[in-house]
Amino acid sequence: MANADKIAELRRLHESDCFVIPNPWDIGSARWLKGLGFKALATTSSGAAWSLGFPDNGLHVDQALAHIRMIVEATELPVNADFEGGFAHDPEGVARNVTRCLETGVAAVSIEDSTGDKAKPLYELAEAVERMRAARAAIDSHGKGALLVGRAECFLTGHDDPLKEAISRLEAYAGAGADVLYAPGVRTREDIGAVVKAVAPKPVNVLIGWPSDLTVSDLASLGVRRISVGGALARTAWSGFTRAAETIAREGSFSGFATSAPAVDLNGFFSKDAKERQT
Repeated sequence: MANADKIAELRRLHESDCFVIPNPWDIGSARWLKGLGFKALATTSSGAAWSLGFPDNGLHVDQALAHIRMIVEATELPVNADFEGGFAHDPEGVARNVTRCLETGVAAVSIEDSTGDKAKPLYELAEAVERMRAARAAIDSHGKGALLVGRAECFLTGHDDPLKEAISRLEAYAGAGADVLYAPGVRTREDIGAVVKAVAPKPVNVLIGWPSDLTVSDLASLGVRRISVGGALARTAWSGFTRAAETIAREGSFSGFATSAPAVDLNGFFSKDAKERQT
């Protein structure tokens, strides 16, 4: 699928109903998710970092771009890039890096407003808006029509009134050209509904990265258009790996393999998938 077609498909998915955009962290997980019938994928900064032996937000822009390109090339599905804060503080740097990200073939780019500084975890609103405008300008100059996702990180940074602050920021990011709005960490039905109502008719992405009673149908009924899982799938895989490895190291026991996926299932899927890619 050509990049323009991927972008058009991703835009179409946001126009009605509600869809899940899961987050693979390597080629195999991307192929598996595609095989399950998901219509689009999103990268995960944490999953990417862990797979390369770094903490979340620990990758250099070149490492992040290489990982994003790998996921884009793994399937023909549209890919949304988790591009953290654009890997620059100044708007000009954000624009340069967003342009580089678009060259990987992504259909959308997410830009967040967290600084990485614990003493001042969020950019001041005016500065955050300028960074979002710079990302929008880079996308417009690129000319392919990729989507811009504006992220307000208030719920994840310990803000005193995260809902009020997130809504204020998301409204401003919508005005700065964001196509999709996203406040990771919003959890309750009431807060999710408030965010959806505040930025309507712009589509809202909700993160479900923890055990939740909310279903896809529940979120759809609240007006959510898109659901992502962040690093949750990667954490689930790491959880099985670490438990089994620690059981060997600490107990000399291999009982941790009891719940592992059967090799016959993995080989069966990837054998069929590889043949389909070659045809």
